[in-house]
Amino acid sequence: MNRAWALLRLASPQLPIGGYSYSQGLELAVEAGWVTCRGTAAIWLRDQLELNLPRFDAPQLLAHCTLAEAEDWPGLRQRCEAYRASRETRELHLESRQMGYSLRQLLLGLVELDAAGREFLDSLEEPHMALGWALAARAWGITPHDALAAWLWGWLENQLAVLMKTLPLGQQAAQQLTSELLPALEEAHRATCALDPADIGSAPFGLALASMAHERQYSRLFRS
Repeated sequence: MNRAWALLRLASPQLPIGGYSYSQGLELAVEAGWVTCRGTAAIWLRDQLELNLPRFDAPQLLAHCTLAEAEDWPGLRQRCEAYRASRETRELHLESRQMGYSLRQLLLGLVELDAAGREFLDSLEEPHMALGWALAARAWGITPHDALAAWLWGWLENQLAVLMKTLPLGQQAAQQLTSELLPALEEAHRATCALDPADIGSAPFGLALASMAHERQYSRLFRS
């Protein structure tokens, strides 16, 4: 079977896990006037790709995928607990929990998930997004590095979809922004893969504040 199909399936916005429902604070950044145009949107997204994702969320996801591939179930359980405790805001916690639940429902209905992965998934009361992603990659024979690339691509696509709904940003401008950000996306992937797991850590105060404020935003398109 063509391995690209599995990768495209994992990265597809049609994967029924609800990632398109969340803005990860970007809707609040637009509401507050921090992001007002393509230029400021590029700054917001590039800062995420340089200062936040490759230091914490992306290495956490890569660690989940690596442990799942190696069938290190005790290590994966410990990583799951650490990841769940790391969600700084109620919005980010609920997003991870909801997407994890959706991935669990999807995986349990697929024949590709092997007995070991199924047993581990059944043993968890509240799986989260990173675990579900790792088990989906395992089920579909996707390497941890490729699963990370799919996740980063999906993150960027979702953020651009938020901008197209909240700013006067059309599809052509979104594609131009994608071209502009591809080097930062590639560097985020490289930096994540090079990071020692012992050095995982980040403190995105601005993102956490945006997420907390989004929980109280009066009118919003995205879930909080």
